[in-house]
Amino acid sequence: MTTRLSSKGQIIIPKAIRTARSWRPGQQFEVVETGEGVLLRPCQGFPRTELDEVAGCLAYDGPPVSVEEMNGAVALKRRMESEPMNDGSEGS
Repeated sequence: MTTRLSSKGQIIIPKAIRTARSWRPGQQFEVVETGEGVLLRPCQGFPRTELDEVAGCLAYDGPPVSVEEMNGAVALKRRMESEPMNDGSEGS
């Protein structure tokens, strides 16, 4: 398989390769020079992190809530969304 460098410095990656690797428009790549040429390595969406690095990054300013209370709130919201409103329209 071959490809060509355009006057804008762009290279087309053959469709068979893009499809096999599930690369979509906008995919970012790390460009690495090697002894044999250039390696394109797909960038990950977010860098790998550990729980202790991100725990608490979304501050909650309120009383502690139990898992049971959270589950109850989710169930109530689902019931509210599935029941018709009093005016005859559907819930949002």
